[in-house]
Amino acid sequence: MVSEPEPESESEPESECTEIPIDNDHPYLHYQEEGEEEKEKHKPKVDLLSRNLASPQYSDNSHEYDDDHNDDDDEDDDEEEAVTNKQNHFNAETLIHPHSLLPSPAPPHTLTSTSPPRNDDASSGIGTFIRQRSSGLSDAILKRISTFRQNDDVSDKKKVEIMEFNLSGVKVVVEQKQEEVNQLKGRITFFSRSNCRDCTAVRKFFREKGLPYVEINIDVFREREKELMERTGVSAVPQIFFNEKMFGGLVALNSLRRSGDFDRRVAEMLAEKCPDEAPAPPVYGVDPINHDRKDELYDQIRFVRQKIVISDRWRRMKIVRDCFVGEELVDALVEYLGCARSEAVVLGKQLARKHFIHHVFGEHDFEEGNHVYRFLEHEPFIESCYNFRDATNYNEPKSAAVVADRLTKIMYAILESYASDDRQYIDYDAVRQSEEFRRYVNMTEDLHRVNLLELSENEKLAFFLNLYNAMVIHAIVRIGYPEGVMERMSFNTTFQYLIGGSPFSISDIKNGVLRCNQRSAYSLGKPFGTGDKRLEVVLVKFNPLIHFGLCMGSKFSPKIRFFSAQRVEDELRGATRDFFENNNGIEVDLEKRTVHLTPLLKWFGGDFGTEKDILNWVLNYLSPSKSGLLSHLLCDAGPVTVSYKNFDWSMKT
Repeated sequence: MVSEPEPESESEPESECTEIPIDNDHPYLHYQEEGEEEKEKHKPKVDLLSRNLASPQYSDNSHEYDDDHNDDDDEDDDEEEAVTNKQNHFNAETLIHPHSLLPSPAPPHTLTSTSPPRNDDASSGIGTFIRQRSSGLSDAILKRISTFRQNDDVSDKKKVEIMEFNLSGVKVVVEQKQEEVNQLKGRITFFSRSNCRDCTAVRKFFREKGLPYVEINIDVFREREKELMERTGVSAVPQIFFNEKMFGGLVALNSLRRSGDFDRRVAEMLAEKCPDEAPAPPVYGVDPINHDRKDELYDQIRFVRQKIVISDRWRRMKIVRDCFVGEELVDALVEYLGCARSEAVVLGKQLARKHFIHHVFGEHDFEEGNHVYRFLEHEPFIESCYNFRDATNYNEPKSAAVVADRLTKIMYAILESYASDDRQYIDYDAVRQSEEFRRYVNMTEDLHRVNLLELSENEKLAFFLNLYNAMVIHAIVRIGYPEGVMERMSFNTTFQYLIGGSPFSISDIKNGVLRCNQRSAYSLGKPFGTGDKRLEVVLVKFNPLIHFGLCMGSKFSPKIRFFSAQRVEDELRGATRDFFENNNGIEVDLEKRTVHLTPLLKWFGGDFGTEKDILNWVLNYLSPSKSGLLSHLLCDAGPVTVSYKNFDWSMKT
C-alpha cells in the first residue's frame, strides 16, 4: 500500500519555488545553469514519483482507469499542467533526461491525449512530458501493488509466488504454481529382452507418456525367465503388468492407445498400492543361472599352488619376480598324483595351454628343467586388468562365442536403459550405479582363460568390436573421461582386460587385433612384437570400416553400437553411412571446390590410401545429395582441395 503524502500547510509562506525534499543526485533531473552562482540553491527540486503518487487520480480507490475521457477530464489536465508550470518555473531551455538504466514505459492509452496541445509554450510541453513519463511509471507500480493485494485475497485458491522484483530494472519473475499431478500408487512392470524392437517400442511409449516403469530384462536377469513363463505361459516379450495383473504385449498396448482410453484405464488399474504378488523389481544379487563348474584341472592347480614356493630369480641378466622353475611343478604333480614324471610334464603343458601358468619369456608352453614360469595371477600386467579382482577364474572356460553373446546382451540392456534414443549420449553416472553394469563386470571374469582361437574371422571381428566399445564405457565409468592428449594416450594403453590369458588394452584391440597389428597414430612401433602370443588372434584381413564402428566417447566419434557375428559386415557398412550422414564426417563446398573431411581419415591415412583414393572411397557411403556434390567436383577435371576438420574431443553428455 502506497500512502499519499500529507498536503502542505496553508500557513507556510509562499515562495517563487516550492521545494520538495529529494536527493540532490536524483537521476531524473539535470539543470542547465543560468545567471549567478547564487541561483544554485534556488534550483527546483521535484520528486516526480511522490508528486504523482500524491495526485488524486492515483489514489488507492482509483488505480483502474476508464478507457473513455470526457471534456471535464481534459480541462482538469490543463489546469494541472498550468499549476505545474507555475510551481516549478521551468523555462524553454530546461533539459530533463531519464536515467539510461531506468525504463521509460509508454503512458497508458487513457492518459494520452490524441488532440494537439493547447498551450504552445515550451515550458507547458516539458511539463506534459514529465507528467506523462512519471504517470506511466507510477501507474505500473500501482497496478503491481494492486495485483499483490488481489493475490493476497485469493491466496487460498491460487497462490502466485514472486521470486524476484527489481524496481530499478522493472523486472518481475513470477513462478506460477503448477497443478498437482495425481501420482500412481501402483507399478507398471514389463519383461523384455535386449535388442528387441517391440520392447524398444514399449519403452519409448512409456517414456513419452512420462510414466514410471520397471523393466526386467531376462537377458540380464536370467533367473527371471522362469517367473515370466509361470506368469504368462510363454517366453515371448514384451509382457506388461499393471500391478499384479498381466496386461499383454505391444499389440494390447497399441489397441488401448488407439482407443484413446489409455489414461483412464491406467489410472483405474494403478489406483491402489502395488501388492506383493506383482513382479518384483530387480535387486542386487548374483545370477544363479550360471551353470559354472570347476575346471577339470582345478584340484591339481590348487595343490601345486599351495605346494610351490614363489620367489624371485636371476635370469638373463635381470631379476624375474614371483616365479618358479619347471622342475618344482613336476615334483609337486608327481607327489599329488603319484604318477611318472613324463605324465607330470604332459599335465604341465595342459596347465599352460589353459592359461593357469605361463613361461616368463613366452618361448614355449612347458618343459621340465630350470625354465622359469609364473602363475597367471602373478603376471605383472594383472594390476592393469580391470576385469581381474581377487584370483584367476578357475571355472571351466566357456565358449568365446557364448561369452561374447552374453556380454553384448548386457551392454545392449545398458544402452537401452541409460543412453539416448539415438545412442549419442550415455548417462555414465546412472550406468555406474546400475545392476546391469555390476553384472557386466562380473561377467567379464569369464574372459580370463577363454579360447580365442576357436572364433571364426567374423566372430572375432564382432567380438573385438563389441569388446572395444564395452571397455570404453567401463573405462569412463571406472576412471573418468580423458581430457587432454596425454590422458587419452594413457586411457587407451593402461586400461586393460585379461582375455585368453593375455592383457589387451583399448589400443591393443584397435591397432593390434582389428587393424592387423599396425602402429597407432602416436606410436613408433607395432602393438605386438615378434613372439607375442597375441599375434595368433590378429585378424587375417583388414577392414577399414572398423573405424566407424568404434566409439571413443567423444562428440565427434561414431555413436556407440554393438555388432552380431552373422551380420557384422553389413552392420559396419550401415555404421559408416550413418557417420558420414549425421556426424559431420564430410562437407562439400562447391563454390570453393573444397571437401572438408573428418580427421579420422587423416590419422589413419594408411588404411584408406591417398586423398584421391579417400574421396573415391567415401562416395560409396554418402547420401545421394552429398555423393552428387562430390561426384560433380571429381568429374569436371578441376582442382579439388581437401581440408580436415577440427576434432571435438569433449565427451558426449
